[in-house]
Amino acid sequence: MNISQQFAPPFKLVAPYFLIGVIIYTLSIFLLFNIDVIDAHSLNNTVLSWTHLFLLGFVMMIIFGAMAQLIPVVLEVGHFSVDLYYIIYPLLFIGTTLMALGFMYYPSLLPYGGVVAFISFSIFLLETFLTIIKVKKLNFIITSVLLANIFLLLGLIIGIILALGYSGILDVDTISILRAHVYLVLIGYVGITIMGMSLILLPMFWLSHSFLWIYVKTALAILSIGILLQVFSSLFDILIFEYLSYTFTFIALILYFMQVFIIYKTRVRLENDIYFKSMVFSYICLFFAMILTGLYILYPSQNLLLTLSWLGIAFITFIITGHLYKIIPFLVWYERFSPFVGKKKVPMLADMVPKRSANMQFIFSSIGIIIVSIGILYANETIFKSGVSVLSIGAIFLLKDIDFMIRFKDDI
Repeated sequence: MNISQQFAPPFKLVAPYFLIGVIIYTLSIFLLFNIDVIDAHSLNNTVLSWTHLFLLGFVMMIIFGAMAQLIPVVLEVGHFSVDLYYIIYPLLFIGTTLMALGFMYYPSLLPYGGVVAFISFSIFLLETFLTIIKVKKLNFIITSVLLANIFLLLGLIIGIILALGYSGILDVDTISILRAHVYLVLIGYVGITIMGMSLILLPMFWLSHSFLWIYVKTALAILSIGILLQVFSSLFDILIFEYLSYTFTFIALILYFMQVFIIYKTRVRLENDIYFKSMVFSYICLFFAMILTGLYILYPSQNLLLTLSWLGIAFITFIITGHLYKIIPFLVWYERFSPFVGKKKVPMLADMVPKRSANMQFIFSSIGIIIVSIGILYANETIFKSGVSVLSIGAIFLLKDIDFMIRFKDDI
């Protein structure tokens, strides 16, 4: 896969996405102290508020920023209108804030937050689709981007209906269609985006080559069918489709694991840096989330559901944070120092990563994830809050590291 910086937007465009996203991540970790793990459930107002703050304010904010950079670079075409990204993140931030407050305190704010977030997402989707149209030939990466964004569009439509129903404006069975919303956004958009982009970024950062893509291509097709089955099951109450969806999703994830393992085995770069550690821990979290999902299907339990969901969040979190330690230094170096190559001494990419601090971030964050998982699984408030305390330290290190890398300067 050809990677070119020719069509990349300026770093000042994507930097706010990364910084705001990590600030919201840090805030959301501290807000975990407000959750009563004993009485927590998937439809609890506090849980819903925290989930939307985390997923929209952190996960989507970071992904949108990364897509602003990666889509034109990977597709090798310029953005349809790159300036639209300057209005996406303020709208997303406002919409996320209103939705979080709406779930927690004022349900009447939900429609407003939902509409503002919907506008932000719609601008992103429109710009992405118009950029993809400029591509002359489809390949696996472009197909994955296209599918992910179609699922995101469908998830947004259902999300607006849910927001209107939750606030009392529409009379809908929110519980029955909630599963479709979660599946379309988390599995359909976030999952497929990670699946597609990791097949670009993992080989690039690990220097892997000479491997076949058959497993991930098959996984994408199977996962897409599984997502559609889940949507039909949720909307039309077809139980067999629900279990077929879980089966298809499980098979797709197994195939994706096999593809990642092949990339790992063919890697040339053997350095166990913060990126490598983050990727390994993220896939360990996904592996245990899959095991708990199997147990949940056989023995439904709210504690199991919350724990496997938490491990899924951990998987996404470490995928994102690990890539931030690679992407940000490269973007900063390319913009600030590459023009001086051959003229003056410039810093190496490794010099731009605060290694000791990054390792501390990883240690506290990974230990915190494990302790919180145990606290949720056994509904133990003391263990849960202890894990959040450890996780909070890791979040502070992450925020400090991201700020350091974004502001990195060198006397050249």
